[in-house]
Parts: sequence; C-alpha cells; structure tokens
Amino acid sequence: MKSHLMATYNPLPISFERGEGSWLIDKNNDRYLDALGGIAVTSVGHCHPKVVKAITEQAHKFIHLSNIITIPEQYSLADKLCKLAQMDQVFFCSTGAEANECAIKLARLYGHKNNIENPQIIVTDKSFHGRTLATISASGNRKVQAGFEPLVSGFVRVPFDDIAAVQEIAKHNKNIVAILLEPIQGEGGINIPSKEYLPSLRKICSDNNWLLMIDEVQSGIGRTGKWFSYQHFDNVIPDVISLAKGLGGGIPIGACLTTGRANDIFEFGNHGTTYGGNPLCCHVSKTVLDIIEEEDLCKNSAILGEKLLSILKDKLKNLPQVVAIRGQGLWIGIELNRPCREILNIALQHKVLFSITALNTIRLAPPLNINSEEIDYLVDKLCKVITEFGAG
Repeated sequence: MKSHLMATYNPLPISFERGEGSWLIDKNNDRYLDALGGIAVTSVGHCHPKVVKAITEQAHKFIHLSNIITIPEQYSLADKLCKLAQMDQVFFCSTGAEANECAIKLARLYGHKNNIENPQIIVTDKSFHGRTLATISASGNRKVQAGFEPLVSGFVRVPFDDIAAVQEIAKHNKNIVAILLEPIQGEGGINIPSKEYLPSLRKICSDNNWLLMIDEVQSGIGRTGKWFSYQHFDNVIPDVISLAKGLGGGIPIGACLTTGRANDIFEFGNHGTTYGGNPLCCHVSKTVLDIIEEEDLCKNSAILGEKLLSILKDKLKNLPQVVAIRGQGLWIGIELNRPCREILNIALQHKVLFSITALNTIRLAPPLNINSEEIDYLVDKLCKVITEFGAG
C-alpha cells in the first residue's frame, strides 16, 4: 500500500488494537508483552484506569489554553516535580529534545550573563539528546548528524566516563559554561559509568562555576529504581535536569528543571512554546507521578529490574552471541556480537516487543508496574529469541 507518510521510520509489520498494562493486543486478540514501553514512555502501562480518567476529566473541561493565561495545572505539577527532584523552577515543553534545547539555551544565556562571549558546553561521545539541530549537534552520534551540516557550534566533546578529559579541559578552556550528559546512555547502548563519575563531575562544575546539566529524558521518572538516576548518588544535585518520556505516561510532555545558579536565568520573552504546559498534559502528568508514588513503582522498578538483570545474566551467560548484559532498574541492554535488527521480527513470532539501540543492543524498558510473573514470561521469550538469533 502506498503511503503518504515520509519514510523517517521503518516500522515492524504489525499493529495493535489496544493495550492493557504491560500487554499489547492485535486484531486477532493475540497478546504481546511490551518490553519497550513506547521507548521508556508508558511508565504506568497501557490504559491505566487513573490515567484514562484523568484524560477524560480534563478533556471535558478544556485541553489547551495559551500561556498568556494562568494555568493552575502547571503550578500543581511544578510543585510535585520540584519536590521529587529537589529543584526550584520548571519550564514545560512537549518533548525531550525541547527540554534539552531549553537547557542549551539556558547555558548560553548563563554564560553571557557571566561575561563569556563564546560560551561552550562539554558533551560526551555516544550520547543522544534529540533530533533538533542543536541537540543532534550536542549528540555524540554521527549517524543522526550526517547530512545536516553545518552543525551548531559551541560543543566540546569528551569520552563518556572520562573524568580526566573533563579536568584537562577545565585547565585550558575558559569558555566552558556547562556539562550536558546522560547519567546512563540510552541510545548509546545502555552504558553505565563508574560510581565516581557523576560525583566527580558535580565537584568539577561547582569548582569552575559551570552548570551540571543532566539529561534524564530516558533515565528519569523511576526508570532506574529511583525517581531520577542521579539520586543513586549522595550529594549529587544537578543545576539543570531535562525530562520527558515517562513523565506523561504516553501524553507528550517535557520539562526543564533548574536550581541554584541556574535559577532565574530566563526572563520574560527569552523562551517559550505553544503547547508546553497545556492543562491536559499537566493534569495527566501529575496523575502519572501520583500513581508511581502511590503504587511504589520506583521500588518495583528496582526490585524487578534486579531480578530481570540477574536471571538474564545467568540464563544467557553461555551464549556466544551475547557480549554483555547491563542495566539499572527496568532499563536493561543486552549487547550482541553483531547488528541485530532482524531479531525484532523473531521477537514478534514469540509475542514480545523490544527495540534495538546502538545497532547491536537489545533495549528493554517495560512499564514500571510490570509484575514478577510477566518478568518470568519476558525472560523465557528473550532466551528463545536470542538463541534463535544466534542459530541464524
């Protein structure tokens, strides 16, 4: 069938009629375990009754209002987010890329207000921060940059998890105003840094009056077993956090949070967006946060994520096609020994859905309210899929 859609995606040959919790159901009523979660988006599963109720309630009032009007739902969500993240101020937008654009603009304005004419931001190899021109320029992924040159300048790249490289730049480059990084790299292959990395970056930023800007678009909102990935470390509070994905449970919302020296950088007219902070998205997002809190889903993510990681390491340890298994909470990567997009079709035959990142790594990001029996089902299916892939 001819499509009028631009060919920006290469979708799998399947569609679904509805979703229920951790499951997707097709037109034949066959059930597929969703271990992708819309790429870490459906944080409380598909069609959670409280989310459906929140959408319906708000839609009966109004969906959108301009930001020239006071929107109480923004204040309620901002209060909740800042309390959870130990931050002070929030700018609402619609996507993770927008949240990172906001952070980049904020860092540049911060630099200019500190009399730095050419403010620069340290970023890392293998990173991914979005698909806008500024965020692909910040990303350490040549594939997403190719063909879109000239890229946006003002970024200084270092290897991920390399403290010495950052320290060396601090000695010689007086134009640095911030570091932007993912605490765990998602698109780069679920890469987890050393325990010293984030605390060391926090100290370097504090010592040099830089902003520590942490991209929690994938890792935030309970994904790693804490509300935010940086909370696995004592005394590591970023100056700026970017959020999206799981924040809305499927409703498109992003946020850029600030504290300390990053507060009050933007003034009236410096930044804005049409859809950001609309009543529907804010009301639903607040409901999602309440569900995660009420159902203790950060704890569920930590416990079942540890179970999933442990069992996978045991079950797959002797398969030559498996190079490494790594993850934190319900965010796990299984690195294989070769590019593996075709494994997605094998997975469909076994009624399970996940994605591939970094060409050769299976990415698992199921809903945070997945249960223990569903984890067992997922392990069983994954073992069969990966074994079949290895025999191909």
